[in-house]
Amino acid sequence: MVQEIFNHRSIRKYKPDQVNPEIIDKILEAASRAPTTGNMQVYSIVVTTDAQIKEQLSPCHFNQAMVKQAPVLLTFCADFNRFKQWCRIRNANHKAYNNFLSFVTAAIDALLAAQNACLEAESNGLGTCYLGTTTYTASRIIEILKLPRGVVPVTTLVIGYADENPSLTDRLPIRAIAHSETYNPYSDTEIEALYAEKENRDDSKKFVAENNKENLAQVFTDVRYTEKDNQHFSETLLEVLRNQGFMQ
Repeated sequence: MVQEIFNHRSIRKYKPDQVNPEIIDKILEAASRAPTTGNMQVYSIVVTTDAQIKEQLSPCHFNQAMVKQAPVLLTFCADFNRFKQWCRIRNANHKAYNNFLSFVTAAIDALLAAQNACLEAESNGLGTCYLGTTTYTASRIIEILKLPRGVVPVTTLVIGYADENPSLTDRLPIRAIAHSETYNPYSDTEIEALYAEKENRDDSKKFVAENNKENLAQVFTDVRYTEKDNQHFSETLLEVLRNQGFMQ
């Protein structure tokens, strides 16, 4: 049993202590050992420790304090730039990857590497937190990190020494996510049962009350991840993919 998997907590408050460069190297090596499509490794990781660059990146992540507080940010990018350049100098068809499928392939590679990095960081006593805001503001992150055409940021991992000890985040029961042999549709009654524990948590009830909603689902749809925002960020990301050469 890998304890880091079962003990994972998202850390949002960090001590100012710096992370030893040797530990960062181990984290990057762990990331490089992640599974990858066709052994192409079509991803890159931008390591940010400079306070000025973190200051620039902060608005991209909605000014969450941990972005400037944590000593290390790792931005994981779908990256066909390097692979395509290799193809060009070897007289291979680099244009084969100017499409959406290639972005998905590279994004999967990047996310697998990110999870390996997360596990290695936590095994070294560090706290971590994923930032889903990366794809929302990808165009600005591209400018700040000077990402070339063929490279798109897909997630950011905050790393440092925890200055808090939050409880484990709730999860749906295994029967909610696992299907035997084929996908088994849910009845409304089953959905009610699967989400009952989540809805009845004190923190969930607090979210509902604070946002003046009828239930937790409405907190998600009306406040946290709205249709308007999802449409806006979808259009923004598609434009980024076009500009970075993945939609030709």
